[in-house]
Formats: sequence, C-alpha cells, structure tokens
Amino acid sequence: MHEVSFEEAFTKIAAKDPRYQRDAYLFVREALDHTQKTIGKDARGRIRHVTGQELLRGIREYALQQFGPMAQTVLEEWGVRCCEDFGEIVFNMIEVGWLAKTERDSRADFQGG
Repeated sequence: MHEVSFEEAFTKIAAKDPRYQRDAYLFVREALDHTQKTIGKDARGRIRHVTGQELLRGIREYALQQFGPMAQTVLEEWGVRCCEDFGEIVFNMIEVGWLAKTERDSRADFQGG
C-alpha cells in the first residue's frame, strides 16, 4: 500500500476543502502524536486508537504548550474556530488516506469539546 505523504494529502484536501490552512493540518498531526504519547499504549504494547474527545483534549494541551495565550489567535488565523473544525480537518485527512478511523468514529465525536 502506498503511504500518503503530507504534500500529496494536503494538495488533495486543499482542492476539495480550502477552509483550513496548511499549518492547521500539520498541527493536528503533531497534536495527534502528542496525544498518543500522552494516553499510552494498549495491553499489547501498541499505540492505541485515539477517540475524538481524547484528541480534542490533546489538541488543547498541545496548543497551549506551543502557543500559550496566543493559541486561539493562531488557530483562528488557520481557519479553526471551534472543535467541529478539528473534526472536519481529521475527516479530510482520513478521506485522503493520511489517517485511519474505526467504525465508531464520526464527525459528531468533535462536537461540544
């Protein structure tokens, strides 16, 4: 299976959904890595799946670490104004094969975070 590079994925995403800047996608990928390290591994020692709500908590923590009190301003500059925007970014990434999901994952997981 061909692993999708960030540039390939972003080019496809931007053509279909130009709402969010390139840096927003990079940030979500980094925040996901941060969240996976924070929540630990499953019983078999593998990195476990992160739920939408867990990712939102990880995004908040990572944004504050990276940008401090300017976090909201930076995210808004990238087009991210609410938690649902993170769901849109994640599902855009899933649609181009840059992330994977389970049957239980949905955009609704990012509502009201």
